[in-house]
Amino acid sequence: MILLGYLIMCLIFGTTFLAIKLGVEAGLPPFFGAGVRFFAAGLLMMLWMAARRKAGFSLLLRKETLFTGFGLTFCTFAALYWAEQYISSGLASVLSATGPAFILLLQAGVSRIRIPRLALTGTLVGTSGVALLLLPGAENEGGSLWLLAGLVVVAGEVGYAAGALLAKHASAKFPEASPVALNAAQMMHGGWLLLLLSLLTERAPLALADTSQALLSLLYLTLIGSMAGHTLFYWLVSRTHPVFPTTWLYVSPFIALALGAKLSGEALHWNAAVGSCVVLAGVLLTNWVPMRSLLRLRKADRTLRSDP
Repeated sequence: MILLGYLIMCLIFGTTFLAIKLGVEAGLPPFFGAGVRFFAAGLLMMLWMAARRKAGFSLLLRKETLFTGFGLTFCTFAALYWAEQYISSGLASVLSATGPAFILLLQAGVSRIRIPRLALTGTLVGTSGVALLLLPGAENEGGSLWLLAGLVVVAGEVGYAAGALLAKHASAKFPEASPVALNAAQMMHGGWLLLLLSLLTERAPLALADTSQALLSLLYLTLIGSMAGHTLFYWLVSRTHPVFPTTWLYVSPFIALALGAKLSGEALHWNAAVGSCVVLAGVLLTNWVPMRSLLRLRKADRTLRSDP
């Protein structure tokens, strides 16, 4: 079940980079689009959970959900949406793959957790694969701001890493709370922060270049990207090592690169194939220890169930 959820999450997140790009190209202000997406998704999910009496809006009053929303949603997606004005969706997805490395570093620095040598090696291997995949960005298709935009995406991943660790902390502190409700609360916080940023920095979207494309992008990102994808992410965080779910940032670039090349005509160079193989090797090394632990637990559980 965990592996199936992980694969579906990777597929969903791999498509969201192009959906963001299409929304931005249609004239949707990036911070406004991101804010509406996450606040609406969080509100719908919270209302659904409240109607089933499995959550209350009191979760919004917890500082843990505010801090998680600031890191996991606000920092990450303010950076990503803004940057996709100047870089391709494939490049944005590749740069987002720096997240797991920052998580390992934050764990080591804040929690004083020793990084296993194999995981550290995997992170370095995966990062080298990201460097190979990054080479197509050198065509400078976004003008003079493309390099700045790339660095902004990486900076946003620091917030993502902090938010992922805070999400694990929130799940442990509120074990009675559903992962869906916790996810909804953090998305609402991230959403209103993004809308506030939009109010301060962007003009109202009075006229869109392509209204249909903008609305389809927003609906897909809200219903599938946020409500389905991020709920799966939060569910996986609550049941596995916090690094494991975030490795979608290594897997989904393959999907995003292929979609960007096929549907949007984005450049796809030879080094994408080589970089993908290197990244996959890094993913396996980084997660070998937690994945092996999960397999052992599942095997032990099956043994216990089979005993008379």
